[in-house]
Amino acid sequence: MIDLKLLQNDFDKVSEGLKRKKVDVTLLENLKISISNTKLKRQEMENIQALQNNLSAQFGVFKKEGQDTSSLKDEIDNLKLKKQALENEVQSEESSLEAILLTIPNIPNDDVPYGASEDENIILEKIGTPRDFDFTPLEHWEIGEKLGIIDFARGVKLAKTRFSALSGIGARLERALINYFLDFNRARGFEEWYVPFMANSAMLTGTGQLPKFEDDLFKIEGEDLYLIPTSEVQLTNLFNDEILQISELPMLLTSYTPCFRKEAGSAGRDTRGMIRQHQFDKVELVAITTPEQSNEIFKKMVDCASDLLASLELPHQKVQLCTGDLGFGAAVTIDLEVWLPGQGKYREISSISNTNDFQARRAKIRYKDDKKNILCHTLNGSSLAVGRTLVAILENHQQIDGTIKIPEVLKKYL
Repeated sequence: MIDLKLLQNDFDKVSEGLKRKKVDVTLLENLKISISNTKLKRQEMENIQALQNNLSAQFGVFKKEGQDTSSLKDEIDNLKLKKQALENEVQSEESSLEAILLTIPNIPNDDVPYGASEDENIILEKIGTPRDFDFTPLEHWEIGEKLGIIDFARGVKLAKTRFSALSGIGARLERALINYFLDFNRARGFEEWYVPFMANSAMLTGTGQLPKFEDDLFKIEGEDLYLIPTSEVQLTNLFNDEILQISELPMLLTSYTPCFRKEAGSAGRDTRGMIRQHQFDKVELVAITTPEQSNEIFKKMVDCASDLLASLELPHQKVQLCTGDLGFGAAVTIDLEVWLPGQGKYREISSISNTNDFQARRAKIRYKDDKKNILCHTLNGSSLAVGRTLVAILENHQQIDGTIKIPEVLKKYL
């Protein structure tokens, strides 16, 4: 959530930053009106409280002196009623303001390049060279079906479209990747967690999935529970409404979970294969830091995910997202895109974001520095999307005889 004091003190500057993120001007105007109304109602209530305090003091003097206090008492009683009514109005205005604030995205950092869409993202670095094939490389669904390790038809039969089933070496490779990712991240200093695969609405609000992205979540009927879209929700909210000690920071966390997304708005995109599914495995990186630590940890997380891809001999590139392509909670994001020779292009496999204090304000995650409580910074990123990594291995390491060369680092897991 955006800092309300910052909005009140410099609305024009904040709104300019939000416009860079394609926030609707009407929404910003409604926000400005709501801030003004809340401020006016609160000021009116405080004025009445001050008048009531003065009259109450005068009432005490009159009573002590034996003067008639009946008219003064009537005036004080009327002020109490007015104050109560205004308190209700202030509460209503504040609720309306908070409802709007929950739909406002994070402000981009000043150094994030301006752009309207993903077409204006900036390639920062290419790691590894795409392989020259002496045959026409197949796409992963063709490879998977030929090897009998990916069954799309049975996945659909068991659930619906955008589900698949893995068997044999396919299932083992999925499990090997999860174990390897977790071990790799632990070696880089990230503490491993195992967390619930469901979250309540307060936790999803804390990290920004609610209310903005409710249509993309699978809700459990009759429960205040949703299947998680990413373990970022759980790892970040482990410390929801807590005050940490500065000596505990930075906290570096990693976890494996399945992820569940309706993929609302993706009709017609990636309808074949495993690139965009309703259920997929992912290993996540999350960090909770002081404001001074967050830039350094952001780089550490990008390097961790990139080095993981390099260890699997997968060519990839680092991409700086422009303002128009930034996610809802992100102040800055670097995507990692892996080369898929079957498709002949790079595809996103990891997205590392620093949200600054945006999530921490929503989730009330603070740390104590001397006598002050300060909002933490939170960061998150995929390390990696397991299914997309499996896809990349199948396509990049396919051989002319139809077999797949397993990267050296995975052999001990198979």
